[in-house]
Amino acid sequence: MDWRSREFRNSPAGALTRALYKGMGYSDNDLKKPIIAVANSWNTVCPGQFNLNQVAQAVREGINEAGGMPVEFGTIGPCDGIAQGHNGMKFILPCRDVIASSVELMIEAHQIDGMVLLGSCDKIVPGMLMAAARLNLPTIIVTGGPMETGRYKGQNVDVNTIEVATGAFKAGRITEEEFKEIENSVCPGPGSCQMMGTANTMCCLTEAIGLSLPGSAAVPAVAAKRLVIARESGRQIISLVEKGITAGQIITKESIENAIKVGLAIGGSTNLVLHILALAHEAGIQLDIEEFDSLSLKTPYIASLVTASKYDMVDFFRVGGIPVVMKELMPLLNKHCVTVTGHSLETNINILNPPDPDGKVIRSLENPFKPTGGLAVLKGNLAPGTAIAKPAAIPEDRLVCSGPAKVFDAEEDLIAAIHDGKIKPGDIIVVRYEGPKGGPGMREMYTPLKLLDGYELAESVFLITDGRFSGSNKGGFIGHICPEAAEGGPIALVKDGDIISIDINRRNITLEVPDDEIEIRRAGWTKKEPKVKKGYLALYAKIVSSANKGAILSSAE
Repeated sequence: MDWRSREFRNSPAGALTRALYKGMGYSDNDLKKPIIAVANSWNTVCPGQFNLNQVAQAVREGINEAGGMPVEFGTIGPCDGIAQGHNGMKFILPCRDVIASSVELMIEAHQIDGMVLLGSCDKIVPGMLMAAARLNLPTIIVTGGPMETGRYKGQNVDVNTIEVATGAFKAGRITEEEFKEIENSVCPGPGSCQMMGTANTMCCLTEAIGLSLPGSAAVPAVAAKRLVIARESGRQIISLVEKGITAGQIITKESIENAIKVGLAIGGSTNLVLHILALAHEAGIQLDIEEFDSLSLKTPYIASLVTASKYDMVDFFRVGGIPVVMKELMPLLNKHCVTVTGHSLETNINILNPPDPDGKVIRSLENPFKPTGGLAVLKGNLAPGTAIAKPAAIPEDRLVCSGPAKVFDAEEDLIAAIHDGKIKPGDIIVVRYEGPKGGPGMREMYTPLKLLDGYELAESVFLITDGRFSGSNKGGFIGHICPEAAEGGPIALVKDGDIISIDINRRNITLEVPDDEIEIRRAGWTKKEPKVKKGYLALYAKIVSSANKGAILSSAE
């Protein structure tokens, strides 16, 4: 067993290291064991991370039981929900790279032998996946689990309900008392939000890649099984250290393809494209955005969850979760990929022996919700560098449409227009200068799309942006338009009243303006002054890549 920490711990020169650890109560016996870091994103800001101290304790117990020396440190864990609809959302995507780098810095500075990474939410799990790929050490990711379902007037409710209710309240369709009761009902406890949003998508994809224990992604945050999984993960990391199985042996082109297929099959968030591209970059794996679409055309959509259906993550757990999906997809998957169990994907599924699809939440390959996957990669003169749509969340009658553009240069301007009644059925809403560089930070257009839902407009308009969307959004929407407006992309040249045509079936988005007129507009376009001129976002805007490259920090290329 080649533990890299041995070199500086067991020699006379390691006396200072030993003394410092002893200052925290570690013994000589502890210091003979492999050092395993527990990187914990626990905080009392984000409900998805709120239960992680208890999870961390179970992980440490498992490490101790298996003969390791656990050490723990924290990293940031932002809440996309609390950051929605205001300037705070600009800081959320950039957190992903801070999380990855903070884990890297702590692990490398202290020459840790292996690590268990704890997180649940939208940018935390991707950041930890990136750190795992970058460090290439024995690694297990333990997620905190989804939130339980809320109840209001005998009906299931979730976090999406509150934004829809906001629009309904302002439209006068519900009372203030009803609105407050909904607010008090939607989040009954800790955990990642109940739907197949970015948080749960990335937890599911982590399991699909093989970096978390089989069957773990959908276990509710408050379930005893969550602690059993955490303890077993603590024991299993020692096995990985002893066998020399590293994250780099698990994160391969084949396992990434498995994750993409699972994401497509479960109607996962559009944000998975950003995060899987970033993960592939960290792992040194060539992955082009077009591959998401080619895989989507071959992968049926077999699991339908909120917001595409009435079923939430707890329902998904009760019918078997990701193991059922992967068992059904097995003919399409790279079944021999190694996982954190030390076994192949196929062996894990055979050992678990999950049930057959229930037919409501999860369907069979022969009877899918749709014959192709939940995401689509679009191109056209409005998005020559690609854009991302989610047909799993778009009404069938809106997959092909056209209409006049209504243009906004910031999310706040659109929100004001919605409340002022300026958005009409048939509008193609354009929100620009919200990309990675232009935002900066590539905000989600979660709030305006939820408000449109509350005003009963979400399924009669289309919202397109160089920003992005929440995995919980539904209606007509296309994001990640590249090049973004801040880089002079065609989206910067759209004017009110221009006709925009969308054909998701043909993977096309077109600005119906003559080429010569577009060139005249391009010649008259001037680059805008940066919105942020100091702090982390100013640096981020200078070095972040386009969304179609994963919005990675280009200095790392």
